[in-house]
Formats: sequence, structure tokens, C-alpha cells
Amino acid sequence: MISRSVSSFLPAVALALALPTLAPTLAHAQAAKAPALATYTIDPVHSSVAFKIKHLLVSNVSGRFTKFQGTIKMDPNNLASSSVDVTIDAASVSTDEEARDKHLRTDTFFDVAKFPTITFKSDRVTPGANGDLAVTGQFTMHGVTRTITLPVTGWASGPGGKPGTVVAGGEAILTLKRSDYGMDKMVGPVGDEVKITLDVEADKQ
Repeated sequence: MISRSVSSFLPAVALALALPTLAPTLAHAQAAKAPALATYTIDPVHSSVAFKIKHLLVSNVSGRFTKFQGTIKMDPNNLASSSVDVTIDAASVSTDEEARDKHLRTDTFFDVAKFPTITFKSDRVTPGANGDLAVTGQFTMHGVTRTITLPVTGWASGPGGKPGTVVAGGEAILTLKRSDYGMDKMVGPVGDEVKITLDVEADKQ
């Protein structure tokens, strides 16, 4: 007959012997639960960075940036884990008027020789209803960095144009004051508030 002390000791020994074999199984299970972040690259052909600003208080002038790149890391099942990193070539500003575009590149406005890029790096992503996202991060333009929130609507992902591909995208519309970024020259004849429209389509890598 096995004594009570021995019988209580045997399960502990068995557990200790089993731990080395259980560890890999537990690690695998934890890895399986980890967020499956995928990387998406912004497609410049099917995306746009556009803006609109008042001129002489009576009309709007529209423009866009033609060169930009960015990556989005996301898990469709856990959008809060997502991140966004975008870089815009400031010299690519275009309003379809050559003389005006040259003026915009000078130190009166973007000063592209000194500040060649405009960037956004997200700090957090807050999911809302119906595909809405609040993407908060650090926006740098004209050498000034401020925290802004992009109100993204209609964010969705699905099959791409080619078999086996996946795309994701949405739209964000917001208004910034250029004077907040040190671009305070000619405020009056040219508006201070700039309405920005971002349309994004990104390809899963």
C-alpha cells in the first residue's frame, strides 16, 4: 500500500516531468492567439491626397500632391492594433497652374527646399461603427509637428483586382489651419483653413 504522503507526491512529480513537453504546446497556443498584423502598401494610382483653399474670399482653389507613399499595418479582426505611416513629397504639389505651383514651393508657402516632406505617423487607431476609424498621430508639415486625428469613414478590406490579392481602403476629410504650421504668409488673400480629402486604397503584401 502506498502511503498518503507518497500518493500526494506522485502527481507533483508527474507534473514536473510533463512541463518541458507542455511548454512548446502552450507557446504555440499563445502565438496562435497573437494579432495577425498584415502590411498594406498604399497604391498611389488608386489613392489621392487633395486639398481646397479659399482665394480672395470668393472662390476655392483645388490642388493635390502627386507623389506619396505609405504603409498600413492592420489586422481586420483587431483594427485597434493597426498603424499608419505616410510620407508626401511636398514638391509634388499641383494645382494645374505652373506659375502658382512654383510659388507654392517657395518659402512663402511649403518651402520645399528646406522641408521636402510632409509626414504622418499614427499613435493609435480607434475603431467606430460602420467602418469608421479615428486615426490619431503626429502630422509634420513645414517643420512643425502637431497631433491630429484623421476621421476615416467606410474602411473596408476585400479581394483585389487580381486573383488571390487583398486590398483595403477608406476616406478621410478634415480641415487644418496652415498658420498652425508656420505657413502664415498671405493669409487673407489666400485662406488660412485648408480642407483636405484623403482617399486611400492599399494592397496587402
